[in-house]
Amino acid sequence: MTTHLLSVARTLDHCTVLGPGTRAVIWVQGCPLRCRGCVAAETLPFEGGTSREVAELAAWLAALTGVEGVTLSGGEPFSQAEALSELLDAVREARPGFSAMAYSGFRYEALRRGTTGHQALLDRLDLLVDGPYVAAQHGSLRWRGSSNQRVLPLTDRYARLLAQSPDTSAGVELSVEADGSFSWAGVPPVPGFREGMEEQLAARGFVLHTRGRRES
Repeated sequence: MTTHLLSVARTLDHCTVLGPGTRAVIWVQGCPLRCRGCVAAETLPFEGGTSREVAELAAWLAALTGVEGVTLSGGEPFSQAEALSELLDAVREARPGFSAMAYSGFRYEALRRGTTGHQALLDRLDLLVDGPYVAAQHGSLRWRGSSNQRVLPLTDRYARLLAQSPDTSAGVELSVEADGSFSWAGVPPVPGFREGMEEQLAARGFVLHTRGRRES
């Protein structure tokens, strides 16, 4: 089996606002789309990021306690579909019940007609949030930024949860790093969240390290 490298923008070990339960999150680097209002513009260029071995990331995920799965964000995960498929396979060798969720700026139907890599990654996901972020359709919605985006169950694992839970924002999580800087994760329930928060923090002398889902 070919061992791939992933271009990673950032990772987070525990998160409760980007999918069901408590999850790890991997934000990949690089996206071919340029959605107006993206809250993680630093993840859009394919240049940059950190090159990480799939085996290293798989070992990290498998060793985490108190998480039930991983959410793949970015950036555009399907631009690195083959490596992410390999990653999920490797994690599930150690933790067979590990769940997987991904975001994509592309529609499910287009991905299903896409490359063999796209299809392979889809086949390994429990949940997909699909479609581009559209600022004019921004809403306070579960795990997504605009009403054109869909949360699609690709297995039965979370189908009941989606049917029974209210479709309202999971909010964002803020944390303070050891160096005193702030980080956050989640899908902002209101437009302009990042700009407003950065302005307020900067005025108080704080530096923000963004760990948010791009509204893509």
